[in-house]
Amino acid sequence: QVQLVESGGGLVQAGGSLRLSCAASGRTISGYAMGWFRQAPGKEREFVATINWNGGITRYADSVKGRFTISRDDAKNTVYLQMNSLKPEDTAVYYCTKARSHTIAVTTTLYDSWGQGTQVTVSS
Repeated sequence: QVQLVESGGGLVQAGGSLRLSCAASGRTISGYAMGWFRQAPGKEREFVATINWNGGITRYADSVKGRFTISRDDAKNTVYLQMNSLKPEDTAVYYCTKARSHTIAVTTTLYDSWGQGTQVTVSS
């Protein structure tokens, strides 16, 4: 079982940027798709971004397309989420997750390992 630990969250003003990191341990993420989801208070956990096993394919939620970029460094067993032009509606706990297979996935059921999450707060 892989353990995932997110970092890089915090408080930022609207229009600012943050870079989230997700460090994996216990098992390599090589060969697996990875994803980021987020959950705001009182809302369902929602898909943000996913990347396939070799980084060649990515997909984003419409709400973050053009502003967020997911990437991976398998040598460091780490996944990243670069978030630019942040908006107050991006405020949420952000979760890193490992997919069950090598292909991109946008639903929570296709993932089998989750981190504890990192809080991102965007002030207006």
